[in-house]
Amino acid sequence: MKTVLVTGGIGSGKSVVCDFLRSRGVPVYDSDSMTKSIYDRNPEMVRLLENTFRRKLVRKDGCFDRAKLSKIIFSSKRALDKLEAIVHPSVLEDFLSWREKAELPSPFPFGGESFVCMESAIALSKPIFNTAFDKVVVVTAPEELRIERVLSRNPSLSREDVLKRIASQEAIDFSLADCVIVNDSGLSELYERSEEAFSTLF
Repeated sequence: MKTVLVTGGIGSGKSVVCDFLRSRGVPVYDSDSMTKSIYDRNPEMVRLLENTFRRKLVRKDGCFDRAKLSKIIFSSKRALDKLEAIVHPSVLEDFLSWREKAELPSPFPFGGESFVCMESAIALSKPIFNTAFDKVVVVTAPEELRIERVLSRNPSLSREDVLKRIASQEAIDFSLADCVIVNDSGLSELYERSEEAFSTLF
């Protein structure tokens, strides 16, 4: 089954584009939320993480302690690399299993070949995912607009916080994109651009 990676930095609007796709019946794998659920669904992976970092990562209530893990990998590239080496293969396996079961709408809303989507901010820069998708759609927006969007939905953050988050994300290689959607206007314009982009991918 064909797969389209939808990627973009924080505040770009990639999640809005993916919500648009879901509204048209296209299955979308949200890598962030699915990864969080994998921590709860994959005890073997959690045990491997505990052995790797030599820390107990399951709380007394039986839930995975994501806050503790975040502290372990914060500002440590080596720890982050170790985490990704364990977690990313599980995410890829979970995605491939999900894709096998995905139900496509009929008729397919964008014509041409049907496809499912993976929403991920990092998959384009991680070689392990290279064979998981056939096309790449990058959603982008001017930095100032991205900052405004993030601040509007996260009032507790400061402008400096948002800039740090933007800086922490790896730069997207636009040369790898099959299509770029510029999200610098309203929703109707974004939907129109998305409609055109996904109708001409295959």
